[in-house]
Amino acid sequence: MSEPARLELRGLSFAYGSRPVLQGLDLEVRRGEVFGLLGPNGSGKSTALGVLSGLLPRQGGEVRWDGRPLPESSPQWRASLGVVFQSPAVDPKLSARQNLDLAGRLHGLDSAERERRTERGLDQSGLRSRADDLVGEFSGGMKRRLDLARALLHDPTLLLMDEPTSGLDEAAFREAWERLDEMRAGTDLTILVATHRPDEAARCHRLAVVSDGRVATVKTPEELRDAVGHDVLVLKGADPEGLRAQLAEALRLESLVDGDELLVSAERGHEWIPRIVEALPDGRLESVSLRRPTLADAFFQVVGRRLDEEPEAAPRKRRGLFGRRKSS
Repeated sequence: MSEPARLELRGLSFAYGSRPVLQGLDLEVRRGEVFGLLGPNGSGKSTALGVLSGLLPRQGGEVRWDGRPLPESSPQWRASLGVVFQSPAVDPKLSARQNLDLAGRLHGLDSAERERRTERGLDQSGLRSRADDLVGEFSGGMKRRLDLARALLHDPTLLLMDEPTSGLDEAAFREAWERLDEMRAGTDLTILVATHRPDEAARCHRLAVVSDGRVATVKTPEELRDAVGHDVLVLKGADPEGLRAQLAEALRLESLVDGDELLVSAERGHEWIPRIVEALPDGRLESVSLRRPTLADAFFQVVGRRLDEEPEAAPRKRRGLFGRRKSS
């Protein structure tokens, strides 16, 4: 008999007044897995974490933990959670050491255990040399590393992270995830992370593509990228829709308009570049480049809208499969 999912959501629903945000969200997260909710702002992923953490009421649906239904109000459940918010939940007027000690007090740890775990957290976050400095003097990356140590101080079994690297530059982003990997090493900690960053989503074992409060698909990052195709050709011009029509007529290539760009996925993409340039001789094509598929491309293929698109924008009409050549 297979092991039940560590966390299972069945038909989770939530609305702000008459505006539905979660519309029957279903997913299963395995023990020890880093599971990502990939979607733009307004897709419902942060609301789902709010319901799970108890910050928002559960209006409909069921949550199961290790195969058993989970009551909405459960002190044991809250004690098993670690939560990382979009903005670090650390006090800037306290030192790093004091912040960790405070977290231990809130979880009811005795003084000896608080001290042990505080020292561990300082080592894990790489902040021992700044242990007694005020957090208000820290960089964004340092605050995020301390926040991770705070969330993991009580050894939770599930870590919820809502846009955990928001506002961090590339170096701070990498260091935050490297520290998290070190902190969870040797444990069966399960992580559920909501993100709109493709580079963050790529660090997850599996991803749920979330749109309009529902799960569109669940795949590994590799499976999502592979579904796009082999190479992505990026065409720029004054009239992307016109370029799309020309490509379809001249080369029977289907494509997607993404803002001011036209995206084409094709095997051996470099061989298509001269053919595309030759097929568009009227000067409307400004440039063409080649790159590998990204998770942003995969999201666009599945949902039909961009990851950075405003939530009130209407989904675009899907024009066939991304990167598939029309049949003759």
